[in-house]
Amino acid sequence: MTPANTFPVVVVTGISGSGKSTALKVFEDLGFFCIDGLPSGMSAKIAGLILKQDTKYRGLALGMDMRQPEFLEGWDIAFEEMAAMGISPQVLFLEARLGELMRRYATTRRPHPLESQSLGLEQALEQEKTLLDPIRASADLVLDTSDYSVHDLRRVIQTKWSAIEELGRGMRVHIITFGFKYGVPSEADFVFDLRFLPNPYFDEALRPLSGLDKTISDFVLGSQVGVEFNDRFLEFLTYILPLYADEGRYRITLALGCTGGRHRSVAVAESVLATLKKKGYAVTIEHRHMELG
Repeated sequence: MTPANTFPVVVVTGISGSGKSTALKVFEDLGFFCIDGLPSGMSAKIAGLILKQDTKYRGLALGMDMRQPEFLEGWDIAFEEMAAMGISPQVLFLEARLGELMRRYATTRRPHPLESQSLGLEQALEQEKTLLDPIRASADLVLDTSDYSVHDLRRVIQTKWSAIEELGRGMRVHIITFGFKYGVPSEADFVFDLRFLPNPYFDEALRPLSGLDKTISDFVLGSQVGVEFNDRFLEFLTYILPLYADEGRYRITLALGCTGGRHRSVAVAESVLATLKKKGYAVTIEHRHMELG
């Protein structure tokens, strides 16, 4: 029998057309036993059956979404049943911009599960988003797949899984760095504009480097304005995050942006990451546009 506390269970859910089937294929490649389109009422039973075996699988990934008529009604019950079995599932919620979802549906020509004679595709997607907002709010990780190809999505999920594994109880903090010229992340709870900091881009010797390099970090955060900003910014975050946690907030996404998302935002984000980890937060980081800048 496989111990529940050593066998990860991941529920992959989200907006229809956002890439859930692709995500499950990634988990399958990672050694997970995967089931797609599972009725939420069966999830605890399936998890229990898998745990009763001395399985060689690395974990269990369950795809659950609006294709099943009783998906929403059975969601809380399923998680309560799994909790009673000692299972704490982690939820990966996928979403994408409305226009991108409509483009994908036009390409595949598949009907949306909520679409009907009285409800068109756009209205069905908007209604689904509203219905799934409570699940999104409590998810361990939210991933916007709007700008990802199938191969990009595979790479991102593989990279993120190690971070998902490390998430503990309490508030989750997800840090995204981005370039304003490529667009602001739609899933951000807070957006910080860092374009006032010294810009290494104008130094040809520094331009090829990124904020992951110490030379860039020293350039951005070692200046007078950089030192003062970084101290105040970290003080602000360590002050504000516990207040949100006290209000029952489960997850916060911080978006840090500069012009191209390669130098300043990355340097500051790495400083935030190190500080919040020392404070005991479960933190993940995504440098969304670093390779584009």
